[in-house]
Amino acid sequence: MKKRKWSLIFGGVLAALVVIALAIVLYITWFLPDIPVQEIRAEPTPERIERGKYLANHVAVCMDCHSTRDWSRFSGPMVPGTEGKGGEVFDQKMGFPGSFRSPNITPFNVKEWTDAEIYRAITSGVSRDGHPLFPIMPYPAYGTLDTEDILSIIAYIRSLPPIDYTVERSKPTFPMNVVLHLMPSEAAPQPKPAATDTVAYGEYLVRASGCVECHTQAQHGQIVKEFSFSGGREFQMPDGSMLVSPNITPDRETGIGTWTDAHFVARFKAYDPAVYTAPVLKKGEMQSIMPWTMYAGMDSTDLVAISRYLHTLKPVKNLVAKTRPML
Repeated sequence: MKKRKWSLIFGGVLAALVVIALAIVLYITWFLPDIPVQEIRAEPTPERIERGKYLANHVAVCMDCHSTRDWSRFSGPMVPGTEGKGGEVFDQKMGFPGSFRSPNITPFNVKEWTDAEIYRAITSGVSRDGHPLFPIMPYPAYGTLDTEDILSIIAYIRSLPPIDYTVERSKPTFPMNVVLHLMPSEAAPQPKPAATDTVAYGEYLVRASGCVECHTQAQHGQIVKEFSFSGGREFQMPDGSMLVSPNITPDRETGIGTWTDAHFVARFKAYDPAVYTAPVLKKGEMQSIMPWTMYAGMDSTDLVAISRYLHTLKPVKNLVAKTRPML
């Protein structure tokens, strides 16, 4: 009798725990994220559109993921005429917990969105219908950028030619499809530092450029913060090759500690489309996931600021294996 009694008690407790767990999961997936839409408008002035074009193509490089890249050529330059089309896939082959696709951000897809809804998506990771976005787009960083810069990006997106293309919805796997609802948070914008405050301005640009996202090891598609900027993140390409990001901390042996500002700027400007045409790659030739031709359009003064900031980071000794192709 005692055994039966304890068995019933144990069974009752277990059933209660299961009910509680299910209730928690249902609450998380039905009611979160709970990020309100702000009252905000991106007036499409010529100055805003021009600033947004610069940021979206050369700093935050929104067009990197939200366009079609030609992976038959080095660094996958953007295919002209696909700006904002979306459709890039980030799936389990690349270490992500699910299959994620960049949406179409041209007016064809976002014409019904308000500026406030687009702002929330960029800075908090919440789509128009309230579902959470996986932070492939680094919205935690974008949420700290100057509001004016985000409004400029929105104004530019509104100015893109509409492209009639529907992207399949992203599909996170369990338990990420539950955890994802806990990730978004309200934007916490910070004023853009003066360009004369070189290091602070460089740090701002590094956040806007998402450098830490690719140059940091990741687990389940999310960066491991203690390894920030030390490289080693792996990217499997469509042809099966594996790319590994380099160490960009100022370690003199394994990072960029010996690089001067001029060296840093020249590394980017070498890929300026005005002087460089990405070659078609033959089988076995080194590829790069880094959108060099996009970042090459960044102002030299901005690149210097990024270089100065990166040189203030703690040097991390991390020799990325040279037997694998590097970014």
